[in-house]
Amino acid sequence: MAEPIDCLLQPNQVVQLGAATQGVLEAIDVDRGAIVRRGQVVARLAADVERANLQLVQNKASQTGDVQAAERSREFARRELVRTNRLIAENFVSKAAADKAETESQVSDDRLQQAIERRKQAEYEARLAQVQVERKQIRASISGIVTDRFLSVGEFVEDKPILRIVETNPLRVEVVVPAQAIGKIQPGDRATVMPEVGAVREAVAKVTVVDRVLEPASNTFRVRLALPNPDLKIPAGSRCRIDFGLDLKAPSGTNVSSPKPPPVAPPQAPTGLRPVSVTPDSGLAPAFAQGKRRASAQ
Repeated sequence: MAEPIDCLLQPNQVVQLGAATQGVLEAIDVDRGAIVRRGQVVARLAADVERANLQLVQNKASQTGDVQAAERSREFARRELVRTNRLIAENFVSKAAADKAETESQVSDDRLQQAIERRKQAEYEARLAQVQVERKQIRASISGIVTDRFLSVGEFVEDKPILRIVETNPLRVEVVVPAQAIGKIQPGDRATVMPEVGAVREAVAKVTVVDRVLEPASNTFRVRLALPNPDLKIPAGSRCRIDFGLDLKAPSGTNVSSPKPPPVAPPQAPTGLRPVSVTPDSGLAPAFAQGKRRASAQ
């Protein structure tokens, strides 16, 4: 008959959230106990300079006057080159004038290309400025519950964490299984978990990790399972019981959970000493009698 064994419910991940850059904390949008989602902004560093620079480069990237002027100049140079070539065919202008018109057309093409490149450079600078502003915003790297808040608004952030976030969906079930179950539990198997606290009485977990090495002292191995907890009704850190559907009783004559201590031998007399017995025939009898008479006389 299958018997449940003890297990422990732990968070799937614990993250101490920090900042990607140094700065002064401008705001913290969440507090202890808050539920956050991955990607949510939970804190911000002061970024007045970065925001001003972003506005400047975005304005520069949005300007199109240089490109439009270069395009018009190129169109004029091309029309001029066509007219010059027509006049050359009719022998109205010299070859030098034709060479000049062709050179001006090529220069106009180069100027347009330079204007386009300058605009692309401004767009790259705007993206860089946007990234710098984004780096001043601290986003949750996982979905979970805020369990600790280490800093306050106005403090300088360098290499210290700001918040601790615990992911509780799914939960990680840790269980120590007797060695007799080795080979009977595989990744992907399912087991019934019975939490000791919370509103959920039973839930189904999936095996994710099975250790391949036994612990010689206890003759056991560890198994890890993933337990869905979408409504966060099962608290992390609580104990539980788990049923793999296997008979995990210890073999006859053994006790996996609490082995009996070895019997303690009764104390023995130190070696080399021999007990002494006093008899009336021994040499101690007269002295003993004499001492007794003195005591009674007194």
